[in-house]
Amino acid sequence: MIITMKVPDLSELAEPGRLLTVRVTPGAGRNDVSYDGARLVVRVTAIAEGGKANAAVIKLLAKSLGIAKSRLLLRRGQSGRDKLFEIT
Repeated sequence: MIITMKVPDLSELAEPGRLLTVRVTPGAGRNDVSYDGARLVVRVTAIAEGGKANAAVIKLLAKSLGIAKSRLLLRRGQSGRDKLFEIT
């Protein structure tokens, strides 16, 4: 059985040069993206080991924003839960 999750449409945030503040929860029970107006909260099932969680966050964010993964640059927070992404 394949379970698909509907990701929120955050395409209005996908402006070049925009900085996105993101709080990440790795090892969550499911993948999820929410936006409270100030920051994005991303939960991923991938564990925080060897960059797996960061890769999952980038994939999920890109899908939610409707952009290519290559347009998201991780500016700060490579090894922390609080991250800053820039859209190119």
